[in-house]
Amino acid sequence: MIRVLFFGPVAERVAARQTEIGFQPGFCLQDAVAQLTALYPQAFEIVCFIAVNNVQTRDMKLALQDNDEIAFMAKFSGG
Repeated sequence: MIRVLFFGPVAERVAARQTEIGFQPGFCLQDAVAQLTALYPQAFEIVCFIAVNNVQTRDMKLALQDNDEIAFMAKFSGG
């Protein structure tokens, strides 16, 4: 299984802070994003940052392993 975390406005649009998706051999970040976007299109409209195992990445071809953790975040603003 792959643990999926949602933060801030992304979590609000998903109505959850975390979920899990099944792992399959050959699974990459792009596959996970596509699967989750199909489930939560309104949330993925605002995703700006993705981290895998606590490391920010933009590499959608990044190979995932069983028990990995993916986090999705929107831009944060503050003053």
